[in-house]
Amino acid sequence: MKFTTKQLTRTALLLALCIASQFLKNTSVYITGPIINAILVITLLTVNLGAALVIAVITPVTAFFITGSPIMAGIPLMFPVIMCGNAILVLCTWIFMKKSRKKILLYTGMGVGCVLKAAFMWVMTSFVLFPLFGDNIAGYLPKPEALPKVLATAKVTFSMTQLITAVTGCVLAAIIMMPLKKYLKNED
Repeated sequence: MKFTTKQLTRTALLLALCIASQFLKNTSVYITGPIINAILVITLLTVNLGAALVIAVITPVTAFFITGSPIMAGIPLMFPVIMCGNAILVLCTWIFMKKSRKKILLYTGMGVGCVLKAAFMWVMTSFVLFPLFGDNIAGYLPKPEALPKVLATAKVTFSMTQLITAVTGCVLAAIIMMPLKKYLKNED
């Protein structure tokens, strides 16, 4: 897949916005999560599938380096789970978008992507990674005895919170795309 200079520039700008938003992660995941998910969808709609997948893969790594996470440090397999979750959102949106240019299918793809992303991350964390590797996190916690509470919170974070932030991000992307689509049409 070839990238034009314009596509590379847009991708770099959107990635920079993702990275900048990750500095807010310690404020609230309900701020950073929707921004990242919105940027994933906007990248798909304004650049292409490849660019959106690149950002889907890069953002969990940059988030870890910016904010750190005892869960990610203790279970490095969380990186591919988050990457795949992001990719699921992007691919579902793309698949439905390619079926037709009708907005309803685009929105359906976003909705299906949000649900599948949250379901995938919930299954992988609650039934695979945490049961197998959850004890590894204790070494990265200030108080290792807090491990059960941390795991319980993380199960919610990687399920319902993912669903909420993905849906919010898709709504945000849809709102942003309204004026952005007109601007991009005039630019091209």
